[in-house]
Amino acid sequence: MSGIQVKNLYKIFGDNPQDALKHVMNGVGKAELLDKHGHVLGLQDINIDMPEGGIQVVMGLSGSGKSTLIRHINRLIEPTSGQMLVDGVDVLGMGKEELRQFRANKTSMVFQKFALLPHRTVQSNVEYGLEVQGIGASERTERSQKWIDRVGLKGFEQNYPAQLSGGMQQRVGLARALATDAEILLMDEAFSALDPLIRTDMQDVMLELQTELKKTIVFITHDLDEALRIGDKIAILRDGGMVQQGNAQDIILRPADNYIRDFVKDINRARVLRIDSIMTESTNDKGPELPGTMRLDEATRTLQEAGAKHAKVMDDSGKQIGSISLAAMIDSIVEKVELTGDATF
Repeated sequence: MSGIQVKNLYKIFGDNPQDALKHVMNGVGKAELLDKHGHVLGLQDINIDMPEGGIQVVMGLSGSGKSTLIRHINRLIEPTSGQMLVDGVDVLGMGKEELRQFRANKTSMVFQKFALLPHRTVQSNVEYGLEVQGIGASERTERSQKWIDRVGLKGFEQNYPAQLSGGMQQRVGLARALATDAEILLMDEAFSALDPLIRTDMQDVMLELQTELKKTIVFITHDLDEALRIGDKIAILRDGGMVQQGNAQDIILRPADNYIRDFVKDINRARVLRIDSIMTESTNDKGPELPGTMRLDEATRTLQEAGAKHAKVMDDSGKQIGSISLAAMIDSIVEKVELTGDATF
């Protein structure tokens, strides 16, 4: 497996990015850099430790820098300054052949617009990355068929992309990425072009496969509901800079500023918050035993059905780690969140 570390990453677009970088280091912001110096600040001092074998979501509105960031991981975009470490090796320092091998064997990418080859069948599209790796024809067929079956496209092997729905085309893209057996899966707005129901279905497919495969996934999205649903860790960008990073519980319970609070204000807290994020450390309460990872909506329903007002909170090993009351859960569902930092825009 592969862990990813982003260190002090800057990207400036323009004719003289190194000169523009000096202005940024001296406090010039994105708007001023464009107005006075004719350069665009894409990323500013990004630092992220992405979990090995987990899903790192990078989210933000259009122009926040999220797609620019993911393209630095496989060096589709060259940085102005900084490091991109995979297993401790700086991708940004790789030579041409080393980078080619890295792209062919270590990473796979799933794109928003599917990026399928229209003249190739489903099977041929899924085999494409294996061809690049130099895999023989019989093994390509075997491996591609395995992933075609896993993403639910058995029977469509000889269809062309134009004969498939958007959701089916994205399943082809996912199968193509998985067929190469790359440790890192880069997903750039992979589901955002899909209708809501199909989008949820694709999230389910990905999460089900991830439970088994434990890939290192970097997932770009502008949708907070999607980020909260699939992300082990979430990083939120604004105007090329990092605003906040943490897990779903951190983002909802402890937003860094009003920008984040505006993102989370309409979230259904009961379907995201876990009881271990709001429990007390007391282990004296009686009542049903509930896993700490249980969501508030499930926990409140369980207590109400049991006629109980309190519950024990248990870890994965069955040890009690705290207690929770029905009243506290209800309060957390409707409670106004508190800012952890500067509350200004």
